[in-house]
Amino acid sequence: MPHRAPMILAALLASMAAPVLAAAPAAQSPYAALASTEARVAAIGFRLTTANAAWCPVRQPQFGWIWGDPRLYTADRRAEALAVYGAADQLHPFIAALAPHSPAASAGMKVGTPVTTIADATVPDGAGDHPFARITAIEGSMAARPVDTAIALDVGAGHIVSVTPVAGCVSDFRVEANEKAGAVADGRMVLVNQGLADFAADDEELAAAIAHELAHNILRHRARLDAAGVDRGLGKQFGRNARLFKQTEVEADRLSVWLLAGAGYDPAAAARFWSRFGQRKGRPLFQASTHPNWRDRVASLEAEASAVAAARAAGQPLHPPLVDAPPPLE
Repeated sequence: MPHRAPMILAALLASMAAPVLAAAPAAQSPYAALASTEARVAAIGFRLTTANAAWCPVRQPQFGWIWGDPRLYTADRRAEALAVYGAADQLHPFIAALAPHSPAASAGMKVGTPVTTIADATVPDGAGDHPFARITAIEGSMAARPVDTAIALDVGAGHIVSVTPVAGCVSDFRVEANEKAGAVADGRMVLVNQGLADFAADDEELAAAIAHELAHNILRHRARLDAAGVDRGLGKQFGRNARLFKQTEVEADRLSVWLLAGAGYDPAAAARFWSRFGQRKGRPLFQASTHPNWRDRVASLEAEASAVAAARAAGQPLHPPLVDAPPPLE
């Protein structure tokens, strides 16, 4: 039921509700910042993916959640970490964050809610021993489902919650407790470092950074670069490889401005964020060959924001120029 997405966006913009967070013990725990950032990213990611679904050539169900797992924490810190989320179950995955007015929140899911079965089946365990293996398997199975079909979740003691997702752009979201101000997209996942959320001046700027990574996924940059045979090793910094990587960065910048506008964020937030980001202390110099100069980047972002403003002034529907036919990587 894709028509539900604009209604959800309207509710988000009208209420400006705070992200759904767990209660008081978070304030005393070092895991509190991570939980708070997960709530911010869940809200922003849900808003960006669902409000812009009509522009995305590939869509997936969006539930408005971020998953947690007791396996992410060492045994000696597990109880402390789970207390932040109000998660008492030390065996099963749980809901770590919820976007306000999302299908999951509207269905009655809570932060800390454990999930013991999905659609009457055991929660997938995931391959290998990576701490995120189970979450990755859950996200993959959810993304493969129809975009508007309800799913039944057992949240403990045989209590079943039915959640009907809405269509959204392909991407799930994850937060890592990494102090580096960075983020990455792999084609269907957007991983945001804690350091990036800390660097962003506000949610508008954080949305700008997330929209950039989401744009990489929408434009299938990883797959297109692989198809072009780029070198992801040391050769990434030179010649054709560097030129193609830089092209994808410029494309992601341009589309991100339209994604912000489509989701009701300030399109100018992109230029504000990347202007500060490009001038931050300690920025890596080796990215100069694969990323545009920050001044060029800001100029491109401002040009896209002007195009958005011109379309609005003319009463035209917003439609990003890149989504229909992105230029070839060659």
